[in-house]
Amino acid sequence: MAKSGDNSKKAVNEQLNKLLADHYALFIKTKNFHWHVQGPRFRDLHLLFDEQAQEIIGVTDAIAERVRKNGGTTLTSIGTIAKHTQIADQDRTGFDPQEMVRELRDDNRTLVDQIRAVKAEAEKAGDNATDGLSDDWTDMAEERAWFLDSIAA
Repeated sequence: MAKSGDNSKKAVNEQLNKLLADHYALFIKTKNFHWHVQGPRFRDLHLLFDEQAQEIIGVTDAIAERVRKNGGTTLTSIGTIAKHTQIADQDRTGFDPQEMVRELRDDNRTLVDQIRAVKAEAEKAGDNATDGLSDDWTDMAEERAWFLDSIAA
């Protein structure tokens, strides 16, 4: 592992904090859709969105702890989340369920790209723990995107 002041470790932490912000933003969006979905598929989508939201929020602690174990600091507020995320807000409440599904699918694909960026930085820094965890996080996000893509068809 790189030394605590090493630029490679800082780069890993920066990518991890972006990933943390993306997870929080996607969690909030997924819960928003969970709360506001309507229509004939209400029950199925309501339950799916809740299941996915719980999985997304469940990863945040591991991401933040990797930053701390690398000697960095994590996000501290909604403002820092907004500053670092690539996941766009969605404030509409009368949103078509199919649009919700497609938007969450695309956001999970964005998350996969961000996880791959974390993995690349971790590999460069010799951060085996982050490298290994990123494989699990990728699999989880790809599965969510796959489920959503199957529904969007």
